Formats: sequence, C-alpha cells, structure tokens
Amino acid sequence: MSQPLTQHFLAQYLESVADFPKPGILFSDISPLLKSHFKESIDAISELFSEEEWSNIDCLVGIESRGFIFASALAYKHNKGFIKVRKPGKLPNVHASVEYGLEYGTDTLEMQKGDGSRVVLLDDLIATGGSMGAGAELCEKVGYQVVGMACLIDLAALNSFSYNTMQVRSVIQFND
Repeated sequence: MSQPLTQHFLAQYLESVADFPKPGILFSDISPLLKSHFKESIDAISELFSEEEWSNIDCLVGIESRGFIFASALAYKHNKGFIKVRKPGKLPNVHASVEYGLEYGTDTLEMQKGDGSRVVLLDDLIATGGSMGAGAELCEKVGYQVVGMACLIDLAALNSFSYNTMQVRSVIQFND
C-alpha cells in the first residue's frame, strides 16, 4: 500500500490484499486494525467532528456492511440513533433505492423512510465515491438531512469526491 498523506498511527495496522475482490484491486483490510485498535479507530473518527457539530447530529447512518461498524459505535458513543443503508433484499418497508457505480462494477443501496433527522453518513473507506454519493443521495431521497460524511480511509488518488460541496472527512488518506 502507498504511503498515507497523513501519518496517523492507525495506518500501520491496515493490511493490503492484492487482487481482492477482483484482479487489479488492492483491498485495504481493516480487520487487523479493528482487532487491535477498535476503540482508537472509533475515537479518531469521532474527533473528525467538533463538539458543536456532534450536538447538531441526530443519527449516524452506516453503509452496508463495514459502515455499520463505525456508525453503530459512534451512535452509542454520542447517544445518537443508528440508521442502516442496505443492499437489496435486506430491509423490509424499503422507501427508495439508488443504483451506483463503484471501482469494480455496479450495486444498489436501499433505505426505509426518513423523518427529517440530521445525519452523518459513514463507511469504512472511500475509493471512487460511488457508495458514499449513492448513500447521501438516498438519505436525502428518503427524507434525511445529510450534515456530514466520514470514513476511516480515503483513497484520495481515486477520487475528488464531494456531495453538495461537502467533503468526506477521513482519518487516513492514501495518495496513490
């Protein structure tokens, strides 16, 4: 894996897996990091937002499946609600879906009806921005207000993603 733009100490616990899930993809496995430094990972993502920002957030939205890890832990830490963005066939009472492209194909995300809550959208990693963009679009489509987006890892060389001028905040950024 390339050198991170920011030398956050958590980067050393990531493992690079070549040709996963398809040939040509270099996958950043967060499993070793979560096994040895879960609390520190959650705290690092939490610190991406100020206390004032946390006071204006109602719920954390996790994108299936690794986004669930971070969104649920942060919801617990900050006494907020947790909302799931799922792949097709996993939720009852689906209100809307969005199809999107990703670095190795296409996929679809679904959500239940929202209630106007102010949400932060979370995933483990942003590569091209496909799932994050679809998740943000879906949140707004079902009735949530997206006030922030965050992830543990940003593969910055693959994207210049923003949603409605909002940048994704990240703990670790890789430049190539």
